[in-house]
Amino acid sequence: MAGGKETPRQKMIGMMYLVLTALLALNVSKSILDAFVAIEENIQKANLTEFFRGNEKRSELKETSLDKSEPDRAAKAMRIFKMVEEIDKFTAKRIAMIDAIKIQILEETGEDVEAKGPGNIVLIAYTNNNPLKPARMDLDKVNGKDKYDDAMRIMIGAATDIKKPTGKGMELWNSYNGFRNELTEFIAKYKGSGDGAPQYSFKAPSITKFKDQKDLMDQIDAAIKKSNVAQDDKEAIKKIYAGLTKEEFSEVHGQKGVHWIGKTFDHSPSVAAIASLSSMQKDILAARADAIALLRSRVGGGEYSFNKIMALAYGPELANSGDEIELQVLMAAYDSDKQPVVTYNGTTISDVKEGKGYIKTRASGGGEMTLKGNITIRNKSGVPKTMPWEKTVKIMKPSGTVSLPELNVLYRGYANKVEAVASGYDQTILQGSGVSLTKSGNGWIANPGGGRECSITVSGKSSVTNKTVRLGSFPFRISRLPDPELYFGAAKSGENASKAETRLFAKYPPEIPLNASFTIINWELAVPGNPMAPPRGSGGQLSGPASSLLRQVKPGTIIGIMTSVRGPDGVLRKKGGSYKI
Repeated sequence: MAGGKETPRQKMIGMMYLVLTALLALNVSKSILDAFVAIEENIQKANLTEFFRGNEKRSELKETSLDKSEPDRAAKAMRIFKMVEEIDKFTAKRIAMIDAIKIQILEETGEDVEAKGPGNIVLIAYTNNNPLKPARMDLDKVNGKDKYDDAMRIMIGAATDIKKPTGKGMELWNSYNGFRNELTEFIAKYKGSGDGAPQYSFKAPSITKFKDQKDLMDQIDAAIKKSNVAQDDKEAIKKIYAGLTKEEFSEVHGQKGVHWIGKTFDHSPSVAAIASLSSMQKDILAARADAIALLRSRVGGGEYSFNKIMALAYGPELANSGDEIELQVLMAAYDSDKQPVVTYNGTTISDVKEGKGYIKTRASGGGEMTLKGNITIRNKSGVPKTMPWEKTVKIMKPSGTVSLPELNVLYRGYANKVEAVASGYDQTILQGSGVSLTKSGNGWIANPGGGRECSITVSGKSSVTNKTVRLGSFPFRISRLPDPELYFGAAKSGENASKAETRLFAKYPPEIPLNASFTIINWELAVPGNPMAPPRGSGGQLSGPASSLLRQVKPGTIIGIMTSVRGPDGVLRKKGGSYKI
């Protein structure tokens, strides 16, 4: 085109092509800048969506905290509402910081940010009266949309080193990551309900390097595993942490070690830089909304109008072969306007009412019968939530059993505890021969007579048919209660005892699992070399003379104590022991 051999006409045509190419380039550049304006506009709308989503959950908490009809629930809601207020404080700090950077970029590129309202760049200014709501801007009114020097200098620093940025961008980077750690640790830290409940917490790691999304999730899972995070909180904390995590260094156009701030704001037009900043605000507001939703769920009345959902299936624990089995499958709470969908063995159940699916089948086989399926319920937004359910029913033949939790004999004069089950029947009936039976709670008390043997008969009765069936008769030996051990303080016969001890006990050692009480009627103390009459007394406490005598014995002396004791059977027993002082 500039060659000396070209004709004037050729030179003119070449110049026209050059101008056309430049115009096309300018048009492409304008299209790209307009695209950034449109992107930023959509991000601002998304910011408002997340802002209002968080406020909606916040309002629900406030409303619950003021409901005096349920004082305990209201008090819990108020405690959590105060936590939300703390979250809003450190969220607003980041929103304000980013908005200030946006204004600084516009100011230093020569834009008018003082004028507010329609027709201006700043439509609605950021205000401390509503600190969580970003300023509303119209970037289409920006004159220098393509200016990048000022945005790059502000965000990366005067040296514009994309590997080691030093500008406002690094302040924002550190504040952004600090928000991530502060928020996740704050919502994870609380004490469970009830006495002895665990103290939950989360130690947020500083994850800025990961291969891919799976690697990021694995690293977050490892951090959660090291902490004591409540089971119901794990997925929410993982989601919030991941949504606020960005890879610090990466490779850009073959250049390794480029910082995220450098990659994002290097030669970035002003409108593109502001769009990136708005995107960070969206991440922050979304995390805030998710955090409040998690806290809201601890009170109830959240996404499903209650704080937890759980698939439940209940029915008979035992069934006789051939009996009809009826199960009731339900969520722990339900919405009368959104009945669940229940499946059993892949088939949808039609009998669903009051939040429950009714399943009827027949018991078959022996041992156990496992029934399973799914239950689906929709939240307020219509999103389905499906959970599996499973119910195990023991299949048994009609039979009767008797068990003695304490021993396999009945002791005369003692309240023997007896438990019996008539399998396959809703009522169990016991009858005794040579023993009297008295109902006590879920079991019976057996008091044998004067013979050497007795028997207990077990019968089952159905309240539906009113039919009683004898299932078996079981013989028992009758024995006298075993003698107790004599304890001098904590020492039994043959063990070392303190000369300062004065207490006597007659009781069974741990290897005799009977709950029988014995009373010491009287005692006599024998000390070797004592020239006086042996001290005697009544009750379970050595008297003054006996105590004085004990204090005078030499270490290693073996003393003897003889007592008369009476047990619950009324038998008077002689029981003695020897103890080394």
